[in-house]
Amino acid sequence: MNTLLHPTYFPSISHFVALVQAEQLTFEIEDNFQKQTNRNRAYIYSPNGIQLLNIPVKHAKETHQKTKDIKIENDFDWQKQHFKSLEAGYRSSPFFEYFEDDIRPIFEKKHTFLMDLNFETFDFLIKSMRMKFNYTTTKEYFHEVDAESVLDFRVLANGKKDSCVFENYKQVFDDKHGFINNLSILDLLFNEGKFALDYLKSQKITG
Repeated sequence: MNTLLHPTYFPSISHFVALVQAEQLTFEIEDNFQKQTNRNRAYIYSPNGIQLLNIPVKHAKETHQKTKDIKIENDFDWQKQHFKSLEAGYRSSPFFEYFEDDIRPIFEKKHTFLMDLNFETFDFLIKSMRMKFNYTTTKEYFHEVDAESVLDFRVLANGKKDSCVFENYKQVFDDKHGFINNLSILDLLFNEGKFALDYLKSQKITG
């Protein structure tokens, strides 16, 4: 079976569960951009609870614009803000310092296109978990796909429609706010390190 996913910004745990368990992987790159989705958003655990990291994007005059054509609005120093938020949330986690030198360059580089940034975050994540992954990309957009040959998990890019629930693991501030489900994969990586991959393999996509 081929698994179909959107490339998103430091994807959700559900996104990575689907990815890790895929027999074959295809990324959707021919879709139209949708606001308020994980294409340009990620959710992390901050000292005050759940926090949204949002990448500002430039909106063209056309009503429908392909995600691969979306440009990042770099007039705002969002990279510095995002990295500071990651430090505040995960500096005291078991594995933040281990991955810090590898993740920092992502926030020191000015990407033009959102899609390029999302693929760079994906490359960082699979290297961090020591995974070897081959993938293809779509050549055209299909609203519906053949359910007998494709696991269509594109809906996971829309956090509001993602109802997956996963097993608890230790989080930095869970003594204050409890366990927060299905955050960015970074939350799992910084808290579980090399054990993150085993966790992902043991979970199930629900809903």
